[in-house]
Amino acid sequence: MTDEDTLRVRLRPEIVAVPAYKQGRPAPADGFKLSSNENPYPPLPSVVEAVTATLADLNRYPNAGGGDLRERLAVRHGVGVEQVHLGSGSVSLLAQFIMAAAGAGDEVVYSWRSFEAYPGLVTVAGATSVQIPNRPDGRHDLPAMAAAITDRTRVVIVCTPNNPTGTIVTASEFEEFMAAVPSDLLVLLDEAYYEFVTDDASVDGIPLLERYPNLVVLRTFSKAYGLAALRVGYAVGPAPVLDAARSAAIPLSVTDAARVAALASIEAEDELMERVARIAMRRDRLREALLEQGWNVPAAQGNFVWLPTGEQTAAANDAFFDAGLTVRAFPPEGIRISVGEQESVDKLLEVAADIVRNLPNGHEGKRLG
Repeated sequence: MTDEDTLRVRLRPEIVAVPAYKQGRPAPADGFKLSSNENPYPPLPSVVEAVTATLADLNRYPNAGGGDLRERLAVRHGVGVEQVHLGSGSVSLLAQFIMAAAGAGDEVVYSWRSFEAYPGLVTVAGATSVQIPNRPDGRHDLPAMAAAITDRTRVVIVCTPNNPTGTIVTASEFEEFMAAVPSDLLVLLDEAYYEFVTDDASVDGIPLLERYPNLVVLRTFSKAYGLAALRVGYAVGPAPVLDAARSAAIPLSVTDAARVAALASIEAEDELMERVARIAMRRDRLREALLEQGWNVPAAQGNFVWLPTGEQTAAANDAFFDAGLTVRAFPPEGIRISVGEQESVDKLLEVAADIVRNLPNGHEGKRLG
């Protein structure tokens, strides 16, 4: 069958026009993959053991409702089990909530640049994206987002720490924002990198659920808990809203391996959070070193840093790759670099120093003065 034959199949033109999501490219031989915000530490033996025990039942469908994991999370967050919903990663949960609330003729408001999956998820739902530019420091412009809400708006997404710029939304900013938006408008607070936050001013969404019946908080086990390959995340929010998301979900998408790995990770949380603390300290040292080199790096609170390389993004991406480092390029804006193994940091800084040195004066990637 030729491409011409394929084009005869009637497809939604807006879907055909959307680029498919692409993973960060693999690391070169003997290099470091810093493109996917993965946890660089291997899984704990107790987690591997729990996952291995599920392999004998691969002929059976999973316990996708995940009652045991939902109960554990409900107790942790002080909510009813009906207020916890599982999904195959927080991105699948985002898709469910968007499809449950927005369709043709509706709008979804979010900051941009933010998580690269947002535009595609909105388009697949049949809705229209309303992208509000980040502030110059990479942070959400929440007043502008609130001002963009119209009668057609059905969902607003707030990402903190923002992927890929790493900046947070503060508690006071978020409360002012919630006071400004309609009480019947679904607000999705995407906290995929919540555990890496060390800034006490940052918003913490789950304690706010009692105050805002239109708020849903999304979190994941992929990043801090190191379960990216198993795809398990969760949402906490009002039961009727979560029920609507369940209706939009693909059935049986959370595997038993993912569920038991999440439970085992909670049991080993003290050890895992020690790893998270080490990554956060490594992140802060990396950012300080980049600032000293002359980079204009936004305040980083995830497990990554953002280099605003602008029109030099493609060339900078190639320079990192040639040095054995895969990073995530977003031409023509910048490059997101995950905090990886300690061994990767020296090489990263060596390449970054050459790049910033060659940026023209006045470039947004350079610090003033």
